[in-house]
Amino acid sequence: MKTKSKIKTKYIFVTGGVISGLGKGITAASIGKIMSARGLKVTMQKCDPYLNMDAGTLNPAEHGEVFVTCDGGETDLDLGHYERFIDTELTRKSSTMSGRIYSKVLSDERKGMYLGKTIQIIPHITNEIMNQIILSGEGSDLHISEVGGTVGDYEAMAWIEAIRQMKRRVGAENVIYAHVVFVPYLAVSKEFKTKPAQNSVRDLREAGIQPDILCVRSDEPINAEAFEKMSLYCDVDKDAIVALPNSKSVYEVPLRMEEAGIGDYICSALRLACTKPDLQDWQKLVYKIKHTKDSTRVGVIAKYMSNEDTYLSVFEALRSAGWYHNIGIDIVWVDSEKLVGTDAEFANLDGIVVPGGFGCRGIEGKILSARYARKNNIPYLGLCLGMQAAVIEFAREVLHDEHANSSEMDPNSKNQVIHIMPDQIGVDLGGSMRLGNYEAKLNKKSRSYLAYGQSTVLERHRHRYEFNNNYREQLEAAGLIIAATSPDLKLVEIIEHQGHPFFVATQFHPEFKSRPGSPHPLFRDFIGAIKHHSTGATLARGQKKATKHK
Repeated sequence: MKTKSKIKTKYIFVTGGVISGLGKGITAASIGKIMSARGLKVTMQKCDPYLNMDAGTLNPAEHGEVFVTCDGGETDLDLGHYERFIDTELTRKSSTMSGRIYSKVLSDERKGMYLGKTIQIIPHITNEIMNQIILSGEGSDLHISEVGGTVGDYEAMAWIEAIRQMKRRVGAENVIYAHVVFVPYLAVSKEFKTKPAQNSVRDLREAGIQPDILCVRSDEPINAEAFEKMSLYCDVDKDAIVALPNSKSVYEVPLRMEEAGIGDYICSALRLACTKPDLQDWQKLVYKIKHTKDSTRVGVIAKYMSNEDTYLSVFEALRSAGWYHNIGIDIVWVDSEKLVGTDAEFANLDGIVVPGGFGCRGIEGKILSARYARKNNIPYLGLCLGMQAAVIEFAREVLHDEHANSSEMDPNSKNQVIHIMPDQIGVDLGGSMRLGNYEAKLNKKSRSYLAYGQSTVLERHRHRYEFNNNYREQLEAAGLIIAATSPDLKLVEIIEHQGHPFFVATQFHPEFKSRPGSPHPLFRDFIGAIKHHSTGATLARGQKKATKHK
């Protein structure tokens, strides 16, 4: 059964070649930004050829963070880029993986919906892919779909065929293809080599797709000769080739695309009635990023240390809060597994962030970090597991309960201050997760209320274990502040410490709602606290800078 869009949505499909990790997500998000700046309603989607059902079970050390949408979709991190660039809340419809496609087709076959026909990649799988793309873009002026991986990947073949067929499905005048390639520079011969890009385009053309736009990644700005070659051999107009050399900040990419005229090219190619783009706020943001000089050191107490993408939204939220306060953020990775609790391990940090995670590995280091921050008046922001670590630390140290723990970390613990709630026991692990938006009611006497400036908020969750209310009265009596709960008062959402410059820990993930030009209130006030309650390390660095300027 075909899914029909109510309005004539236009489509841009973003593919990649040569090598992985070129930044297709940033490229797609940047296209979304310059087109939404023209007054168009833009939706975005990540099409992942992996055979998983969703990103929820993917190893963050390999695939980066799991981004959570407002309706509880566990998705690829590129959806975080999309939301930050186009400033729009996306839903689970914006993330599609092969596992879900195949599961839907096989389920329909079992129900007899194919009337006994042989199930094949073409047309059944490709039709379902197209249905999901059209459903995701329904109601928008422009829908941008990024196909994961690189052209030539075995698992991506059905997806490439599906987006080829989209031209016939919705009309050639409603579809364009943007291909991201890499052009290496050979220092020995002092020349750019376009052959890998040419071969990638050839592979795409062999699959039946002629790219309309070529986005050229490189380590250095490419020259006119390379432009000429790619235009000739790839059969792409020079006006539709945009050079994207490495930038100081990914937020420069939309401006580079706009300067290259890609926005106007898309409007013309898709016959879109576009207004003049309004990118003033974005230009101010990039200017601020480039000219922020002072810096502060924020320690991120991590357990997934292999690549920065594992905490991508946390890092971007910290940086955006820094730009708000005109402070550069020097993020310091701290391996939670190696911490033993000495002052020297934290001495050079101006603030501490303990992000989310699952499992017992590294938990004691996170607890030690919460203890150091609490006892030494270091600004602390705990996120999900970071809140649970703070509660455990408080119970152990202030209530002198050495057995305090989480049932996730120690199912046999005598005092589980963090636990699985009774109605979750025996439920399938996925079914016991709190995912997506949940409402929180704020304590009007709390620092968090001052940050938000409102009594109720919607925040995104991704966790299974909760604050154990059996210990709530004891902990509050000892000085722990319950700064927010669920509206029915049963679930603790935020905890704080009395008399501390800034000690706030949330059960939810505020990083998912932060934007480059408007940081999340808690991240904003966390960096603000660092700025106004400087540690000795910050003051010493500031004095050195002042001496240097003199």
